[in-house]
Amino acid sequence: MSLKKNIIANYVSQIYVTAIGILILPYYIEYMGAEAYGLVGFFVLLQAWFNLLDLGLTPTISRETARFKSGATTPLGFRQIYRALNVIFFIIALVGGLSLYLLSEVVARRWLNFDSLDMNNVIFSVKIMALTVAFRWLCGLYRGVITGSESLVWLSYFNIVMATLRSLGVFVVMFEFGFTIFTFFVYQLIIAFVETSVLFNKSRTLLPPINSNLEAIGWSLKPLLPVLKFSMTIAFTASIWVLVTQTDKLVLSNVLPLAEYGYFTLAVLVAGGIMIISGPISNAVLPRMTSLFAQNKNIEMLNVYHSATQLVAIIGGAAAITIFFSAESLLFAWTGDKHLSEAVAPILRLYVIGNSFLIITSFPYYLQYAKGNLKYHLYGNFIFAGILLPAIVLVAKYYGAVGAGYTWVIINLLFLTFWVGFIHYKIEPGLHLKWLFNNVILVCIPAVCVGYITHHIVFEPVTRLDNFYVVISTGMPVFLTSLFFSPIARKILGEKYFNKVMS
Repeated sequence: MSLKKNIIANYVSQIYVTAIGILILPYYIEYMGAEAYGLVGFFVLLQAWFNLLDLGLTPTISRETARFKSGATTPLGFRQIYRALNVIFFIIALVGGLSLYLLSEVVARRWLNFDSLDMNNVIFSVKIMALTVAFRWLCGLYRGVITGSESLVWLSYFNIVMATLRSLGVFVVMFEFGFTIFTFFVYQLIIAFVETSVLFNKSRTLLPPINSNLEAIGWSLKPLLPVLKFSMTIAFTASIWVLVTQTDKLVLSNVLPLAEYGYFTLAVLVAGGIMIISGPISNAVLPRMTSLFAQNKNIEMLNVYHSATQLVAIIGGAAAITIFFSAESLLFAWTGDKHLSEAVAPILRLYVIGNSFLIITSFPYYLQYAKGNLKYHLYGNFIFAGILLPAIVLVAKYYGAVGAGYTWVIINLLFLTFWVGFIHYKIEPGLHLKWLFNNVILVCIPAVCVGYITHHIVFEPVTRLDNFYVVISTGMPVFLTSLFFSPIARKILGEKYFNKVMS
């Protein structure tokens, strides 16, 4: 499967999954109530924190699958690694899910702040969350095999189906059995079980065949020892990633009333769309760059690196700039709630800008991942967490969501400004300035100027449809400007135009 098809398939699925997840949010609030939706937001938070138990195993199996595909690992060696990781994943899912299940009453009574919800229903919901989160986390191993095999088109279709069942299917069920948190979370548990089962079976079809009479797979940790250093480095950096991206949400889930936390979650999920933009590209790029490096094709690997950065800057940068300048219009066109739009817009603006810095800052990690040396990524995340975590905890407690948003923007900007250049200097000397200027600055700065001008000349919106037009009127010029100033986009479009003229 070509890299282009994988990226397109990833984007189609991610756009669909993100869009359906975001568009459905006002209906959750309308039918279930703000407090109940705050509980749904807490469920999303638990899934993120559960990733701390990953221990770097998901990226490890993905990388080992890509290495096997490129001939760097034998079929037996790969099957032994898969078997070892399968057992480890199951044990961690069991222990983690059970621990959260046993702590459900403590979480409901001592952490969450709610008024109208029934305590017993909340305790039951947290128990169901524990089981659901364990199932969905277990999917990571099987997704890792599928991603490493570059079977991303199949995975994209599957993600679309599951997102439809989770987001739209739940309404069909709740219309029948009632719009309660009980119905919502029981349904999510059933869907999580189905998802895990299908992914498990799909990953099994991608495993290489071996002669069981001559080669015994067995079970041992020994096959993992050669990749243990890489796995533990990934584990630490993944843990830091969860800490730096979720600490503010964890603190605010205790500080804010559950209804207000629901509105905060809404803003963060919309801003999180910027983060999701880089996901399809990283899923396609990581195995490809790893494979190219394993084949000593460094120039080809760097070309993929440049192209991927620029693609994220075009799409992610344009989306972030559009949302920043038209946040209130976007929220009102979406929800029809003027008060909600005015309250959430400042938070949305801050988090969307902070996230846009972060998706560009993530790229040096891809380069280090492909080379199998995450030393500087480890150091950087340690420094980043050491600055961000105490700042977020302190500011969030005293200044709430807006204070946390300002902290998020400032620290991500500092990290992008100073640390990324240092990493490039260490692992690929001479790369940084060309990478930053051609792929990021040249694409984004003109788009910011166009967004600013457009924002001040569009008409004053009144209705929801007017506000929708404001978003479109801001977004289209911003995106076209990003596309026009992109060297790679101009080259591709120029070649297509030339070929069309010649034909």
